[in-house]
Amino acid sequence: MNSFALISSAGARVLDEEASAQWGLDPFALVEAAGRTCADAFLRFFLAKARRREGRHRIKLRVSAPRTEGTMREVFGNSFVVLAGSGNNAADALVMLRALILRGYVQRTSCTVIAARIPNGEKTPLSKAMLSVQKLGVVVLPWEKAKTVSVFDDAGIIIDGIAGTGLDGPLRGAALEMAEAVNALQGKKDTPYIIAIDLPSGNFDGWQPGMPVINAHATLAIEPQKLCLYTPSARIHAGEILGVGGIFPPELPEKHRDAELFRWESAAALIPQVPKTAYKYERGLVEIRAGSPGAAGAARLAATGAQAAGAGLVRLIVDSSLYPIIAPASSGIMVVPGGEAAEEDRFSPAAALLGPGWGKGEDRVRLLETYLPLEERGLPLILDADAISMAKNTIFHGNAILTPHPGEFASYTGLPKEILTADPVSVLRRFAAEKNVVILFKSHVLYIAAPDGRIGVIDGMNPSLAAGGSGDVLAGFCAAIAARWRVTRQEGGPFDGYACACAAASLLIRAAESTAGRFADPAEVADAAASIAGLARPVKKLVP
Repeated sequence: MNSFALISSAGARVLDEEASAQWGLDPFALVEAAGRTCADAFLRFFLAKARRREGRHRIKLRVSAPRTEGTMREVFGNSFVVLAGSGNNAADALVMLRALILRGYVQRTSCTVIAARIPNGEKTPLSKAMLSVQKLGVVVLPWEKAKTVSVFDDAGIIIDGIAGTGLDGPLRGAALEMAEAVNALQGKKDTPYIIAIDLPSGNFDGWQPGMPVINAHATLAIEPQKLCLYTPSARIHAGEILGVGGIFPPELPEKHRDAELFRWESAAALIPQVPKTAYKYERGLVEIRAGSPGAAGAARLAATGAQAAGAGLVRLIVDSSLYPIIAPASSGIMVVPGGEAAEEDRFSPAAALLGPGWGKGEDRVRLLETYLPLEERGLPLILDADAISMAKNTIFHGNAILTPHPGEFASYTGLPKEILTADPVSVLRRFAAEKNVVILFKSHVLYIAAPDGRIGVIDGMNPSLAAGGSGDVLAGFCAAIAARWRVTRQEGGPFDGYACACAAASLLIRAAESTAGRFADPAEVADAAASIAGLARPVKKLVP
């Protein structure tokens, strides 16, 4: 498997029903499994974080031997508060708390459960989990009572189990009041660490900016992870996302997937391997048309990106006025003066990239039109920046990739940026199908849409990429990987721009991580990518 399944909240409810009906995994079994695996993920991540004493939080550790004599264990010395709603998400949080207590990592006397309501005589996973923590001696308070006392004063860790995938509208009532009270704690000295179970409460498939939602520092995302976690407008509320797996049979998430989450380890399999006996044309020639007065750097960065991602030869065609500026500083790149007057020669590209810093003059439109017949005949064509708007009315033939940022995509679609970042999937699917083109939507979360309906997601959240030139480097990555794909003709199949775009976007994010949080020059990101891409070793099947 080359990726991880993402699923809608509605799909998650269907999956739960099928797990119960066909696999014998009733809600009680699923809650037990989810709560225990959330406890495991909590311990792996948060013990390490507490040791480092990161941030402005009250995470405390003490060393003790709670069970086995002579075995020293780090134990949380915090007050734990669990916020429990009225469904199975709350039950997951309570089972997680119970597991931490029974394993000796949390003292029962330091725990408080605040419940939106107290189950009374119900035969539900929530009622069962609530009873078990009460039997352990954990204080359980209804919200109506808890909100009149200072329940958060000593809290070091707050577990958000208010609402999960069952939510079908904005928070209201006690759930809303609890979420608002938690959010009010943030920004203060020694704030509690807030951990959401599965989803930050308030997030759901139809969430829109301005709707109430918990601001979590981290989310224990039960796999299959929910697609709404990664919606650009909502992503910030989840904090650090930690996958929690091993709950469902693997067939179920794959059956119900709505999109797929790529990380570099999985996306590397989408990059064709270069044979040890290869020469430059077996790695592909990338032809780039880019740059204009005042934007020569965009052309150079796009070419550098193509080099870094493994193109065997990069041929950068620029306006004659730019040639003296770009050529001396472009080691290893074939810089050709020409613009509109460039002549045909013996170099036949395996992929072409148009647009970085290019401008929108009539001469550019005419040049773009000369490449469209080549795309129809199978040439991978990557359009970035200015070239995207010039191709607004073009219907492609399945061999093109567009790489817009939100502003460019808003211009391309005629839709406001706010709609695109709040619900990118439906818009991307529509335009990818209508235009028969792969779209790589660039934001702090990257989305890739294919004409056949596939949606890929790459989590970004790296401010080092919020710099002019990062998109030019990414466009170069796309072109190089597309060229490598075309010359190797993997398994004899057609060009798969979706796989190339997913690999390029994943490469960008992994390379940016190597900057260690610094605000780096995009050229440095390209340098890091050169080492990473060169080590990629694909599996036999390249497409998920």
